[in-house]
Amino acid sequence: MRTYVITGGTDGMGKGLGLHFLRRGDKVIAVASGEAKGRAFLAEARGLGAEGRAVFLRADLSTVAGMRHVVEEVKATTEAVDGLVFATQRFRSTREETVDGLEFTFALAYLSRFVICHGLMEHLERAEAPVVMNIAGPGGVPGHVKWDDLQWRKGYTGMRAAMQASRCNDLLGVAFPARYPAARTRYVLYNPGFVNTSLADPLPQPKRAVVKAFARLFATPVGKAIVPIAALLDNAPGPAITAYKQGKPLRLTAKEFDPANAARLDSVTTNLLEQITVIR
Repeated sequence: MRTYVITGGTDGMGKGLGLHFLRRGDKVIAVASGEAKGRAFLAEARGLGAEGRAVFLRADLSTVAGMRHVVEEVKATTEAVDGLVFATQRFRSTREETVDGLEFTFALAYLSRFVICHGLMEHLERAEAPVVMNIAGPGGVPGHVKWDDLQWRKGYTGMRAAMQASRCNDLLGVAFPARYPAARTRYVLYNPGFVNTSLADPLPQPKRAVVKAFARLFATPVGKAIVPIAALLDNAPGPAITAYKQGKPLRLTAKEFDPANAARLDSVTTNLLEQITVIR
């Protein structure tokens, strides 16, 4: 029996992957902030006869305290982590700050992945063929890291913040083998393309209705979108870091995968977390 930790595990692709692994007899720790969807996930697990193997871990991953809570809970309740899946996303049309003074999308979509991945490395390395699966946007819509204003205090739009988070996740993956040169854990960046999930729910009307209608017609169903992701989790790629777009491998030579920028972001993020710890 393998153990999977899935952020955003009670909705969309995270939930789809979680139920897939439960059906075949694995253990799933689904991390999310919503109590109602957490109860619904556990109810579906009971329906599958997987009640003893499904865990709902409630945490606010937009806060550093919530990120660290996940790390400590997983470390306290598991011996090893075979797969760490990052699937949590939440679009924000207007800029919001977290309790740590961070821009919401930066905190949720990037920083939580940084904290949880590094925090669980010891448990990942105990598994036979561990994989970190970062469902983000490599090879997708262009965007850039706003080095002089990572928190988007000026010029914020929801799309700019989301695209920066994707580029930060690209660099997070590139920095992984430099941090852990001898690790057995494999890091996968994965762009699933347009998938029919609840990502549009925070949008204002009528934009929400338009996006949802478009998704019903043209987006990939969750059940189909998770197939290549599950395959990569089952059969870890050879290189320490790989990237895929809808199942097709991407070359890591594009500018968004620049090793110097990856090292820079790693250092900036480490310093940022140290500052937050001191303030707290």
